[in-house]
Amino acid sequence: MSLIFDAGALSAMAGHRARLQELQRRELWPPRVPSVVLTEALTGDHRRDFQVNRLLRACRVDPVDEVQARYAARLRTATGRAGTISAVDAVVAAAADLTPGGVVLTSDPDDLRALVAHATHPIKIISV
Repeated sequence: MSLIFDAGALSAMAGHRARLQELQRRELWPPRVPSVVLTEALTGDHRRDFQVNRLLRACRVDPVDEVQARYAARLRTATGRAGTISAVDAVVAAAADLTPGGVVLTSDPDDLRALVAHATHPIKIISV
């Protein structure tokens, strides 16, 4: 299994050592973070971003290529809610679908479920 964080999960898990250790025990470590997630999770102020940046050092931050971006667009459009579902969430869903055994940790389970309903592989959604 491969754990993927969305922006809400990244922010929620930052600074919560016990919860992070539980993910390690479950062999869901290190989590993957599509690089575009940083746009939503960070402020650009190193003081405010300290905990998230510390967590990011333990994560695998993956670049988003054109193939993944186009697939995310297809997933987002397929929901019929492209105007209200975040493009970043769509990239997270695409990353999970392009990874065998993808599991998404999210603060927005409804939108992620709508996206993964159109994925080609089963994806588990876990709420933060």
